[in-house]
Amino acid sequence: MNFLHLFNQSDAIGRAVALLLLLMSIASWVIILWKAWLLRRARGDALGAIAAFWQAGSIAEGAGRAAALDRAELVTPLIAATQTPEAGTLAAAGARAQQLTRLLRDALHGALARLQFGQVLLATVGSIAPFVGLLGTVWGIYHALTGIAGSGQLTIAQVAGPVGESLIMTAAGLAVAIPAVLAYNWYGRIVGHIEAELEGFALDLRQLLAQ
Repeated sequence: MNFLHLFNQSDAIGRAVALLLLLMSIASWVIILWKAWLLRRARGDALGAIAAFWQAGSIAEGAGRAAALDRAELVTPLIAATQTPEAGTLAAAGARAQQLTRLLRDALHGALARLQFGQVLLATVGSIAPFVGLLGTVWGIYHALTGIAGSGQLTIAQVAGPVGESLIMTAAGLAVAIPAVLAYNWYGRIVGHIEAELEGFALDLRQLLAQ
């Protein structure tokens, strides 16, 4: 109720700050919930797909087994990248080991880009939301004191209400930032674990096929 009252009593700048915090909160929670679903599925699928690949009797069979488990498409692009490039192109130039290094590196970068999607937004929200809330507080206090001064009367009761309502903006900024920071750190650890598994798999593939 206080936040709604503050929003209704604010000017254009105060309302813009409140709407910005609301948009950042919605965007960060969408990313938080989406990445929770994605990473929970991706980690188990990646481990299962890698294990299934090595239990196959051939590269083709391993690719089929991995594809059946790799719903996030993190492992299958690495396997597909091991195909021999078209003859007569720069991609086919050089030793086979060099070709595999380049192809697996590009496929690994693509997989990691999907895993890391949204991390920048969470980091941005976690960094700037407290300052946006502080800006709303400062502006709200200024706006409240200006209105009180214009009325010609100044008492503690008149100051405490508007100033207290303005401080809600600081709390709102922290409420937006804290979940984003926690999610960024937690998801960063999970992505790091999956990245290590994919890098190890890519290295094993290179050593297997470069011989």
